[in-house]
Amino acid sequence: MSGEPLLDVTGVSKRFGGLKAVDGVSLKVGAGEIVSIIGPNGAGKTTFFNLLTGQLRPTEGQIRFKGQDITRLRPHHRARLGFGRTFQISQTMTSLSVLENAMIGGFLKLRGNHAAAVRAMAALDSVGLEAKADRKSSELTLGERRRLEVARAIAMEPDIILLDEVMAGLNETEITEILDLVHRLNEAGKTFLVIEHNLKVVRAFSRRVVVLDRGAMLAEGNAEEVLSNRAVIEAYLGASTA
Repeated sequence: MSGEPLLDVTGVSKRFGGLKAVDGVSLKVGAGEIVSIIGPNGAGKTTFFNLLTGQLRPTEGQIRFKGQDITRLRPHHRARLGFGRTFQISQTMTSLSVLENAMIGGFLKLRGNHAAAVRAMAALDSVGLEAKADRKSSELTLGERRRLEVARAIAMEPDIILLDEVMAGLNETEITEILDLVHRLNEAGKTFLVIEHNLKVVRAFSRRVVVLDRGAMLAEGNAEEVLSNRAVIEAYLGASTA
């Protein structure tokens, strides 16, 4: 990584009473990277995302984005600076149309329905949902709803998009569609930080992988070296199985 990182996390921790859900994590993400975060259930991955986007405030540590200290900023301020996000559980609004769901992202930086709709349609086109713009989002498949969430994030014009298990519950065809989508957006300049459980997908997805276990960083490196690391295998399978 050359120059100043887009995202610079230093010694971030989060305690809930006596539980340290995130424990001294440091991470730098450069513009144009795809970085995967993996780890067993309960490792602190989604909590870490919530610290980055402002849903939670860290107990310790600092978060810098585009050179600015954002550790204490509220979520909407971070979104305006350039954070986009999807959630582990689908957050589409089923009573609204596909276009209206995508427009929610556009309204972050735009005023007026027309401007937001134009941006939303461009975002839907980028994820292959423009033909379903007038449909209720409740009519979409799970894979399409996942793509709609990405479109809503794109409509915010983010510099970095955080994907929280965006491929969970998808079949092989839908996973391939999401992989192709992320690679296209990455080639167009978008940066991605991705939580993913499917290790086969991680191998195809990311040049750099970070492993969390019990809130702490266990390993970092390219996919092959990380996924062959004995400590990582033990974290997933248990020491006796590994």
